[in-house]
Amino acid sequence: MIIKSINLTNFRNHEIYHLDCKPTTTLILGSNGSGKTSVLEAIYILTRGKSFRATDPEILKRDTDFYRIVIEYDSGEKIIATYDGSLKTFLASDKKSRRLPKKHKYPVVFFEPKDLNLISGSPSRHREYFDRFFSQLSDEYGNTLSRYEKALKQRNELLKTESISRADLFSWNLLLSKLGTSLYNLRLEFVSEINKNLNKIYHSIAENNDQIKLEYISEINHPTENTYFNTLEQNFEKDSYLGHTSFGIHRDDFQFIFNYHPADGSASRGETRSIILALKFVEAETLFRKLGKKPLVLLDDVFSELDEARRKCLVKNFQDHQVIITSVENITD
Repeated sequence: MIIKSINLTNFRNHEIYHLDCKPTTTLILGSNGSGKTSVLEAIYILTRGKSFRATDPEILKRDTDFYRIVIEYDSGEKIIATYDGSLKTFLASDKKSRRLPKKHKYPVVFFEPKDLNLISGSPSRHREYFDRFFSQLSDEYGNTLSRYEKALKQRNELLKTESISRADLFSWNLLLSKLGTSLYNLRLEFVSEINKNLNKIYHSIAENNDQIKLEYISEINHPTENTYFNTLEQNFEKDSYLGHTSFGIHRDDFQFIFNYHPADGSASRGETRSIILALKFVEAETLFRKLGKKPLVLLDDVFSELDEARRKCLVKNFQDHQVIITSVENITD
């Protein structure tokens, strides 16, 4: 499905904005702070259901009481998101709902400059990145992650109370054990999927025989629900003292291994850029293979961070996708 146009009203710094999109590549030119990324954010909301960086009150243009996004596809279908200051609704196929319906979601590969620093990022940054990707691959993953985060929040709030007992945490320990074990297994599965082609695609970019893979790092180590539950139970005193849950998949990490060593510290700046490019191409390939749809590609001012060879590689690998690019300068192939 191809996006034909997008219209924004009171969205961030845009009072009124209209963009006609090409079926291949659309370039959004503008200076820093002009709202280019906001256009990509609006597209992301109407293809994935929520922003990749903010809540609705933060998105709403100052001194206004609503925002609206309208996307029209090449089929003529329109999808509308409206936020009235307290509630966001989606209108699709003449039906209004609180969430973007599954059948109207579309896979997206989003690439921003900070992704080029992913290798040296924190564990929380790694989890955020791969959780977003895995949630696109699997509704089960996204739903399970959401339930886990809510249960974890409830458990942590209980741990901050003065009279907490083991019995108070029993049901939350059971739930976290079930959800955490499921997420662990799905993460293993999806990391294995990434590694099937990551090395090959990296070689096509770097034109050498360096070895690259993604490694899933967890203190859990192939848990069953029982072993997960028992560890939570054993950590009661420690968690009560700390006021938070010290064990679980919310502490996991993802690490790139370059020539059998952690890429952070062993890969050069150019090599890290080639690794991230390879990851993006694997994302697009995996989404297409799993979902049967070529993902929309959103590139947020990344051309300025890449040399000419990697720019050409980016263009070549995404030439069969609809691509929307933001840039502070005109880009030529």
